[in-house]
Amino acid sequence: MADLRKFAEDLVNLTVKEVNELAQILKDEYGIEPAAAAVAVAAPAAGEGNAAAEKTQFDVILKSPGGAKLQVVKLVKELTGLGLKEAKELVDAAPKAIKEGVSKEEAESLKSQLEEAGAEVELK
Repeated sequence: MADLRKFAEDLVNLTVKEVNELAQILKDEYGIEPAAAAVAVAAPAAGEGNAAAEKTQFDVILKSPGGAKLQVVKLVKELTGLGLKEAKELVDAAPKAIKEGVSKEEAESLKSQLEEAGAEVELK
């Protein structure tokens, strides 16, 4: 029984990289699909608040354009590649997602740029 407890503890303490490696091994050697394996392995870690459960994709949400709406519209146009009209509509529709499913670094960068322009931004 002690071996199973240690095994469970080892699973809970896996890093995200190790979970991905384990999922690949399970798929290649045992025919277990990685999505099911990753969920099964990462689920216990989520309850522990461990690094393995750390979020990897973020949505950048424009909560409010703030006082400098024109600057925010121009920046949203630049960051998203939208036309001026579409960028204005997006800003006017706040709270609205500017970009979805981006890396933490990109999300932080977008957030800081938008906040410098005067917008109120949230990462989810």
